[in-house]
Order: sequence, then C-alpha cells, then structure tokens
Amino acid sequence: MFKSNYCYMINQFANLKEGPRVFELLNYLIPVLMGIYIFINPFPHMTSIKEICIYLSFFVVFSLVIFKKTDFSFRTPLLIPFCFFICWVFMGLFFALDKENSIHDFYSHLLRYVVIYFILINFFNSKKRFINLSRIIIISSTSYSILGLFYFYIIMGHSWTTRFSYGNVGLLGYEVFGSSICALVIFSILLSLNFFMDRSLRRKVTFGLCLIPQIALVFLVQSQGAYIALFLSLIVLLWRNKKTLLSALVILVIVTAISPIKGRLSGLTTMEGISGNYRIKMMFTTLEIVKDYPVAGIGFGNETYGKKVDLRMYNNRAPEKYRQSSNNIIAAPHNMFLNILVRTGFLGLALFLSILFVFARMCWRCVRYGEDDFVKKWALCIVSAFLAFLVIGMFEQMFHHVTEMILYTILSMGTILWSLNESS
Repeated sequence: MFKSNYCYMINQFANLKEGPRVFELLNYLIPVLMGIYIFINPFPHMTSIKEICIYLSFFVVFSLVIFKKTDFSFRTPLLIPFCFFICWVFMGLFFALDKENSIHDFYSHLLRYVVIYFILINFFNSKKRFINLSRIIIISSTSYSILGLFYFYIIMGHSWTTRFSYGNVGLLGYEVFGSSICALVIFSILLSLNFFMDRSLRRKVTFGLCLIPQIALVFLVQSQGAYIALFLSLIVLLWRNKKTLLSALVILVIVTAISPIKGRLSGLTTMEGISGNYRIKMMFTTLEIVKDYPVAGIGFGNETYGKKVDLRMYNNRAPEKYRQSSNNIIAAPHNMFLNILVRTGFLGLALFLSILFVFARMCWRCVRYGEDDFVKKWALCIVSAFLAFLVIGMFEQMFHHVTEMILYTILSMGTILWSLNESS
C-alpha cells in the first residue's frame, strides 16, 4: 500500500514536466544538497537547514533508485566491514544499559552516516566532482576559522596568548567540543596544500591565503593532539617532495617557538607531565568499566557513559596515582578507540578497526599502484588526512555530528579514488 501510494505520488510529480528532464535535475540536485550540508557542517544554529538537506537527499535518492533513474552502487570494499559492525551494534542494543539512547544513536550516529557515505561515493564519483568536494571543504573550514578567530580575539577581546576555546565563543555556540574541530581544519589544510603544490600561480596564491587562518587556528587552539596530527600528516603528504617537506617543517618549528603552544608541548617531554595528564586518568577509569562489560559493552548510546554508569565507583577502582578528581570525573572517554571499546565491547572494537584497516589498505594501494597521477596524488592526501583524524581521535571525544561527518567524508573520498582507479 505504502509503495503504491509513493510511486503514484512520484509519477504525478514526474508528469508535471518531461519525465526524463525531471529525473535528470534530481540527479544534479543531490550533489548540491550534500555540498550545502558539508559546507555548513561545522557551523552551529543551522540544524534545520542541515536536516532539510539530509532528509531531502534521502528522499530524492530513494525516488531515483525506485524508478531506476540512477546507477546507485554498493560496490566498495567497506561494504562487508560496515555490515558486520552494524549487525554487532544492533545486537548490542538488546544488552544496552540505556536502550532508548542506544537506539537513537544507532540511527543518528551510525546508520545515518553510512547512508551519507554511499550517497557521496555515488554522486561525487568523478574527478571533477571530487575536486569540487575538496573545494567545498576548504571554503567551509577557512570561513569557520576566520569567523572564529575574528569573534574570539577581536570582538571578545581575548589576548593572542589565550587558548582558543569554541565553548566560549557565543556566536559559534557549543556545536563543536574542545579541539576536535582541528580534525576538520587539518583535513582542509592538507587539501589546500595539495592544490598549493600545483604549478598554477593563481592556485598558489588562492590556497596559500586559505592556509593562513587555518594554520593560525590550529596553533591558537593549543591542542597537543592536533599539533602531533599536523606534524605527522605533513610528513606523509610531503614525503615525496623533500624540499617542500623541509620548508614546511622549518616553518612549523619557527611558528611553534613563537606561539603559546610550546608551553603545552613541554608537558609531553616529562614523565610527570604524562602521568598527570587527565586523559591518562580517564583511560584507567574507562578500562575499569570495560572489565565489567567486555563482550557487548555498555551500549552504543553516547550519553550512557555519563548517565548510566557509576563513574565514581570505577574511578575509585583505578590505581590511586591515576584517579581523577572525585569532584571532576570526565563523563566521556576522550579517545575514539576506548569509546568504541566501552560502548561495543572487544568484538565491536575489532570490527570497527576492520573498517579502518580495509580503508587504509584501499588508499595505500591507490598510492602505490594508482593508474594516473591524479589518483596517486589525492590518495596520498587522503591517507595523511586519515592519519591526522586517527591521531586527534586518540586525544579527543570524536563521536559527535561534526567530526563524524568529517570521518565519513574522508572514507567516501578515499573510496571514490579507489573506484576511479578500478574503472580506469
């Protein structure tokens, strides 16, 4: 009944104009809607626009598939790892401590983005659209960096030595947590550098200007994880161009020496600084929880850790040296791998790692055995962005909408390159 009514409605719409023309326009509409969504992804106070773009995209894609007006494909090496992980998380819903929250997040933080992943690999599946997607990300990140820096340091009047904090930026709200937004900014920096290394002077100037506010933001956030991620990803991206790599590292060292971040980095060079780090203490608390829920975890819901688990009890189980302050126990594991482990158990973590492993192998094969320079060049960029995301994920809470979209965009762009290489 539903299918017949749905088909009738679409047919009526298609008959308003020439059918083929309508479906052709709908095929062009998807990249536009997804482009808008990716552009506004880091910006708060735009939830309504984001939801319109996403659900309208879902509706249009479903319509095109029903009427066989698009060549929608599920051909990707990530299909099986995705299916296994989704099935395991689904089974874990029956054992979750907070079933309502876990069911909500099963859709909102997993199924939703897997669907977006398949839409991206089907509708940005050409070199031209891949380049356009890269430019959208760069424009989005650059705009966000300029807006954030201007508001925080100019409008709010903070000194340049004050650590940039998104939580304190009233205009930007609380959409982005801590320094995890650096996952987007560093991703954009790497894309910009890939354009910058082009021989075109116009591109060098354009993307060089885009690099300035983004690099400034990474240093002013003063995140140790983001700094390490930027350093390692630059080495990977520029490894084949030793002169450019040397220049980039020299600039990095100079900027580090004159910026406030050097004080925070000094804490990584002493055992006292490492053992006193609150992330180490959070890790011990999380591992104590894992001991009680090793198989299915506590549930996929993001809020379960802070609301349904007695954190004080588990914190007291940790070695005394590594206990968090009883008045300030962090209600989330700031490590993406521990986050998956505590929510889905050891098997869930293994299945999640299988997704990352298969993706890394896909990209590496494109780098080593790419059929043309386009695939090799951009695959290396995606590998470096993927590495940067994982490094930041070791230090931050990454499973919220902004950073999840970044992860699945990286996965989709790597898959597009794999598909282009396979079809050439």
